[in-house]
Amino acid sequence: MSDAPSLRIVRLANFVTPSSGGLRTALRELGAGYQAAGHESVLIVPGERDADEHTRQGRVITLPGPAVPGTGGYRVLTDRRRLARLLDGLAPDRLEVSDRTTLRWTGEWARRARVPAVMVSHESADAVLRTWGVPEAAARGAADRLNRRTARAYARIVCTTEWAEREFVRIGARNVVRAPLGVDLGRFHPSHYDGALREHHRGGASVLLAMCSRLSPEKRPGRALDTLAELRRRGVPAALVVAGDGPLRARLEARARAEDL
Repeated sequence: MSDAPSLRIVRLANFVTPSSGGLRTALRELGAGYQAAGHESVLIVPGERDADEHTRQGRVITLPGPAVPGTGGYRVLTDRRRLARLLDGLAPDRLEVSDRTTLRWTGEWARRARVPAVMVSHESADAVLRTWGVPEAAARGAADRLNRRTARAYARIVCTTEWAEREFVRIGARNVVRAPLGVDLGRFHPSHYDGALREHHRGGASVLLAMCSRLSPEKRPGRALDTLAELRRRGVPAALVVAGDGPLRARLEARARAEDL
């Protein structure tokens, strides 16, 4: 533990549910890391109802937020007044925001409160817009406008991947850094290879595909079935294993049965 004074690090995020994937995991592990380093971590997320609990990742505060249609249960924080009062009361030393939709205004709050603030970008805005059916040129233009405002609103933009960073580089933002999330090598490592497990799932196929993903629209999990179908059309004996869950699971299972995949 460092001799430096501890910090109260308040983090805000939308699009997080108890069963969601990468963002939820990243937030949990970052919070646990802050706690282990001697800091105080507070995470504020939307949910069905109010909650306030202390966990391994620190304090987790849930505020009621509306569900976004077509996202499988994702919610967003929309009550600015209540959130601003909460931030005033928490008096954070640092603010981290993982959302560019309803939370970008918190950059201005942080500036007025003289709190160093960063926006953490886990996604590509134009890719998300294209997922929702927005044409490529329109999605790119909207993302560029959004990202310029975001870059001006925060002291630093932290991108977790080169993919997320690319659209900020495109607009010439100079306050962007990349901080890869990394991999839990205790769980994901070649030493865990199990030949018997592979044979079980291969089922006689010469090619075994694996998809590890939340089964939600923005992840486009149907592409894995498209790939499997195309390989088999070309005469390649292939099998697919899906590790994940989400709102599209029933639809994907039905398609796999209907197409004998």
